[in-house]
Amino acid sequence: MPAIKVVMMPKDTNAHGTIFGGVILSQIDLAAGVEAFKVAPHLYVTKAMREVEFHEPVYTGDLVSFFPSLVRVGRTSVTIRVEVEAERWGWDAAKKGIGRGEKVKVTEAEVILVAVDGEGRPIPVRPETVKA
Repeated sequence: MPAIKVVMMPKDTNAHGTIFGGVILSQIDLAAGVEAFKVAPHLYVTKAMREVEFHEPVYTGDLVSFFPSLVRVGRTSVTIRVEVEAERWGWDAAKKGIGRGEKVKVTEAEVILVAVDGEGRPIPVRPETVKA
């Protein structure tokens, strides 16, 4: 189940008519945050985003889905893998027409988020048990 689905709009395009990679990275970050919040309801900050390689372009009108999955829960951090898929419903320049819903894998990334308190200091993701 995707954490986020977004229709890409003209405001998100670069000079070549495809969607900026940074727009996709921003949505990956949001999807990872949604998944982290399911693990434990804290404020989270992004520490790192690993291994982002774009396999396919994203076009205006594409419906892009972001599928997060939990990789690891550390003491103060959560690692989330986000897979990104585009459903072609926008203009397809190669086919000179509107896409017909075919799905393509766009990219994937591992995002490491750190749980923080109101002052930005790391806190445990899960309460630690007190030993008597």
